[in-house]
Amino acid sequence: MSINLKKGGSINLSKEMTKLNKVMIGLGWEKTNMNIDLDASVFILSGNQKLIADDYFVFYNNLKSPDGAIQHTGDNRTGAAEDDDEIILANLETISPNAQELAICVSIHDAVNRGHNFGLLKDAYIRIVDVDSKKEITKYDLDISHAFDNAVVFAQVRRSGNEWHFSANSQGSIAELQGLVDMYA
Repeated sequence: MSINLKKGGSINLSKEMTKLNKVMIGLGWEKTNMNIDLDASVFILSGNQKLIADDYFVFYNNLKSPDGAIQHTGDNRTGAAEDDDEIILANLETISPNAQELAICVSIHDAVNRGHNFGLLKDAYIRIVDVDSKKEITKYDLDISHAFDNAVVFAQVRRSGNEWHFSANSQGSIAELQGLVDMYA
């Protein structure tokens, strides 16, 4: 059973399934006539909510974390795929022990120059799927609450002992991807 989260909601990923090892983070949106290019990224953070190291920022120009636990499958620039347009795979058991949080982010490429924002999107979502069982654990529909934003930290996955907790808090900005990098560097 999938849980449809609202802004600010959270679930314990470890308790949702008997044993959750690998998750797929899927980002999807419908192609628009404006050719909006969304980019999924994950910042792997230490306890101080900063990147463990620069190469623990996984995005279209760095497809894999040094520990191999987080892998971006590639950039989709159009939103024209059938289902998930961009996918990031995470193996929760092999993430560096220094990792305490995964910040799951989406930004719009070259948004300021092109006049793009999330309010121009159609049917955008982010979801988490258990890779082993293929069951959708949670889905977060991205709504017009970020109509004027071009970068959003949609959710965090936080470690608490041996468990992982998903929190959808949806913090938006107009700082594009560089603003997110500056926040976590």
